[in-house]
Amino acid sequence: MNKSLARGAALAFSLVVGVDALAQQATQASGHWVTSWYASPQPVWGNDFVLPIDVPSSIENQTLRETVRLSAGGSRLRLVFSNRYGSEPIIIGGVRLAQLEPPTAALTERTVTFAGQPGTTVTPGAQVTSDPVDLPVMPLTQLAVRSYFPERTPITTFHWGGQQTVDIGSGDWTKQAGFTIDGSVKGRLFLSGVLVESPVVARTVVTLGDSITDGNGSTPNHDRRWPDFLARRLAPHGVAVANAGISGARLLRDRMGVNALARMEQDVFSQPGVTDLIVLIGINDIGWPGSPFAPAERPVTLSELVSGYSQLIASAHARGLRIVGGTLPPFEGALEGTPYAGHYSVAKEQLRQQVNSWIRHIADFDAVVDFDALLRDPDNPRRLLATYDSGDHLHPGDAGYQAMADAVDIAMLIRPVIRPTGPTSRTPGERP
Repeated sequence: MNKSLARGAALAFSLVVGVDALAQQATQASGHWVTSWYASPQPVWGNDFVLPIDVPSSIENQTLRETVRLSAGGSRLRLVFSNRYGSEPIIIGGVRLAQLEPPTAALTERTVTFAGQPGTTVTPGAQVTSDPVDLPVMPLTQLAVRSYFPERTPITTFHWGGQQTVDIGSGDWTKQAGFTIDGSVKGRLFLSGVLVESPVVARTVVTLGDSITDGNGSTPNHDRRWPDFLARRLAPHGVAVANAGISGARLLRDRMGVNALARMEQDVFSQPGVTDLIVLIGINDIGWPGSPFAPAERPVTLSELVSGYSQLIASAHARGLRIVGGTLPPFEGALEGTPYAGHYSVAKEQLRQQVNSWIRHIADFDAVVDFDALLRDPDNPRRLLATYDSGDHLHPGDAGYQAMADAVDIAMLIRPVIRPTGPTSRTPGERP
């Protein structure tokens, strides 16, 4: 190499090293962002489905007030709003947040900006992340977020149910204290995430699932889903929990939200700080066919479910994540006496047992949480134990969700993820 080329190469190398050093300093100065709260966006469905949406088709000149409980704490916050399934832009006119606890929380109100502006536009299919908000928060802090929508805004992206209420007020309540409630809906509208900044390397556990992960059967507006109880256990260790449960979600098919395989990129891999994934999904794949939810669908097969789970495992491992599998809880008598009866049958129970056997003994999950063994009635293993049953024989209640969270091995979740870099002699189903 001639001298001029050598000098040029040395200069280029020094510039790269300098840029890398500056980037590292900037990262260290700004801390580490993790998802501290999450609600998976899902598309609205038509009137041909058995369950009503129960949200307005649009809002206009109205403010939404949503309450969220964080998992991990941090020195600053960012809010995330989603238009994932929208076909029109969403205009957000203003956003204001406040800490609800402790009693002096009124002093913690902050105006939220986007690129320095009080509002923003969320293009179809996209999401927006706010500027950092200087508001230090402790783990498990509860926030109220008020978002103003000045123009007609179709509701095409939302989160159904979730055991949470969104309050609606007329006009703009983001520039003044207080809030007058003119109506309310169940679920989440547009707000999909809260990120927190930590001065140390923090981590996020994503829980991917259906209505059991979404908390159906728990006390509304009291944060008693099993991921909420898990967040309480992990909070002292600086580990966040992002709840990616969607009621009615399935592993292989769409309807109330897209299938789990299609959700992995945005609901799991794109979450800042994610290191671990806990999967509890599949009971709707088994229960829906032939029921009022999917009367014309053919039954799913064991091989189809195994293929789907295996893809979840392979994609998580390819991204360096630990993945924990949950066995499917019992569901004999599910929704009987309601317009949605037909979820359970002997054949469906046999398939659930086969799936659980595969999860326990063959699947390449890094660990297994045996929710089935935990929640079932010893005298009738096909049915939820009455103490844990919310009453619909499908969803646990508060006590059941607490027990589910207590059954998770957090000793594993607080350890760093170390995956083998070369071939391993571990046989399928063997836990490292």
